[in-house]
Amino acid sequence: MAEEKTRITTDVDFEREGLQRGTLRVPHSRNSSAWGMILVPIVVVKNGEGPTLLLTAGAHGDEFEGPIALAKLTRALDPSELKGRLIIIPAMNVPGVQACQRICPVDGKDLNRSFPGRAGGSYTEMVAHYVSRVLVPMADAVVDFHSGGYSLNFAPCVIMHHLEDKARHEKTLDALKAFGAPLGIVIRELDDSGQLDTFVEQSGKLFLSTELAGGSTVDIDALSIGERGLWNLLVHFGLIAADHPAAGHGRTRRLVEVPHADAYVIAPEEGVYEPYVRIGDSVERGQEVGQLHILTSSTRAPVTLTAGLGGVVIAERSPGKTEAGDCLAVIADEYAP
Repeated sequence: MAEEKTRITTDVDFEREGLQRGTLRVPHSRNSSAWGMILVPIVVVKNGEGPTLLLTAGAHGDEFEGPIALAKLTRALDPSELKGRLIIIPAMNVPGVQACQRICPVDGKDLNRSFPGRAGGSYTEMVAHYVSRVLVPMADAVVDFHSGGYSLNFAPCVIMHHLEDKARHEKTLDALKAFGAPLGIVIRELDDSGQLDTFVEQSGKLFLSTELAGGSTVDIDALSIGERGLWNLLVHFGLIAADHPAAGHGRTRRLVEVPHADAYVIAPEEGVYEPYVRIGDSVERGQEVGQLHILTSSTRAPVTLTAGLGGVVIAERSPGKTEAGDCLAVIADEYAP
């Protein structure tokens, strides 16, 4: 069966030289607008022959460092300095960004669990389909910026997956180090189905992501790390000269890994989480990392939570109130290739 054609249109020409600012026009009929559309900002910068780098952010609407860093890059970059092409979407989940919500409010879907999407689906599915079937095939590499959002706060880091292909793993690891974040994480996802990461890697393309703090705030240090990392990657992929004044900020040297499900501390029931440890603290397997208070009962003792893995705490839940199944902390071990 032939691949269904995208319903999304755009006013940018991906082959045109120079800088273009336009939109992806996503059909969205609603009570207030019969032939309405949701407009997703897109920037294309092209100068001659060279690699294509796809930069995305805002898949989750409560994560702000990535969209800001990409927007600032589009204003700072001189197209004449470029060799190749950048395709930049600072806010893929526009309705979510407007509502400060992880999930898209117009269809209740998580964009980063919806790839490769459907051409004839809802807003989220159409955007996922367009990115998968139109933009990813143009790209040599994809970098998707994330933060912890409302529910988590992360040590600012750059992330890659464990890859079975050793050559591609090493190539991706080299790009991760070039990003220059204080921490690099090699991760095995609890569930990678529907993620942009998975689709890009299955397409044989290089993929990186980030976690830049969180808590639905804008962290000064994390934003700075993301901005520097962008320029470092432009140098790494040969899109700008190595002596560019915005680049040259060192390499990521501390590498850790999230090897399996025991790295995640999960709330067994509803309560209020009291952490015993902070992000960056070292813990041992079996160590108490916090307790869950059941404030609706005067007779219930707190539930003690322990580390299922020895290592360093790289993320913790931001709001104290939790529900059963919430991730309360993530622990990473030192990376051992």
